[in-house]
Amino acid sequence: MSESTLPPELKRIYVAGHRGMVGGAVCRRLEREDVQVVTASRNDLDLTDAAAVEDFFSRQSIDAVVFAAAKVGGIVANNTYPVEFLSDNVLMATHSIKAAYHSKVKRFLFLGSTCIYPRDCPQPIVEDSLLTGPLEPTNEAYALAKIAGLKLCQYYRRQYGVMFHSAMPTNLYGPGDNYHPEHSHVLPALIRRFHEAKLDGTETVTIWGTGSPRREFLYVDDLADALVHLLGVNDPPDWVNVGTGVDQTILDLAKLVAETVGFEGKIETDPSRPDGTPVKCTNVDRLQASGWRHRVDLAEGLRRTYEAFLAEQSAGQLRAV
Repeated sequence: MSESTLPPELKRIYVAGHRGMVGGAVCRRLEREDVQVVTASRNDLDLTDAAAVEDFFSRQSIDAVVFAAAKVGGIVANNTYPVEFLSDNVLMATHSIKAAYHSKVKRFLFLGSTCIYPRDCPQPIVEDSLLTGPLEPTNEAYALAKIAGLKLCQYYRRQYGVMFHSAMPTNLYGPGDNYHPEHSHVLPALIRRFHEAKLDGTETVTIWGTGSPRREFLYVDDLADALVHLLGVNDPPDWVNVGTGVDQTILDLAKLVAETVGFEGKIETDPSRPDGTPVKCTNVDRLQASGWRHRVDLAEGLRRTYEAFLAEQSAGQLRAV
């Protein structure tokens, strides 16, 4: 194993949510570091149970936390289950941050999402746009929970001097994504739909909305690399955007997915379905100034993701929850 690029005091790193797409990528990335990775399945640790979380942290001698645990989903899931998206995510974050402080964890890196920013804030989104306007209603519950976690880290850092900070990734994709036909995010949903349409010989695929909203996408292994980088930054911002700074329309994305999958039929839009936020692209100047930038462009990332989709499906391991 090569010499670790992380600070030497970070020897035991707890990755919360290691079975998810982000957590899995973080674990893969940490294999290249001289560290012990600590994980706990949902059956072994309920992060919404305060006593269980306190007990876990007190027993594990954890040096750092990458908090990638979350209840996540697309527009339908967020609209259907706002109570769970707010309450579960708030409980998981607050219990874990508090227990980490009690156990003298040296570093806590909380993962949020760029949905924390106002629906209509200036583009590209800068970190200072937080709390300057109303949120996108379709994912407000999730965004509020992530804002609470971000702010709690900021307040612990300010009040107690601990290195608790946050990263706000843009839309993510890659190996281990969730391909549920209704509850998944836009990119995995498109991969599955175009793949099934190709197999079925379907001539037309209809995508939700007008196709005009613009979105930015980051390959999940790039995110994992950025998070390890942030763990090594001496004085990181309280929160920082993680993305590519490049966006495209949903319709253009659909065309690229169709090309990657090999679907040769027609793509139509359904304006009766919700578009969500009109434009969402991050300003990543703050992260790039710290010495990191993404490596995998969208075309290459889609190729890798579709290969992973086929492998996961063939092995009976495709996530669709």
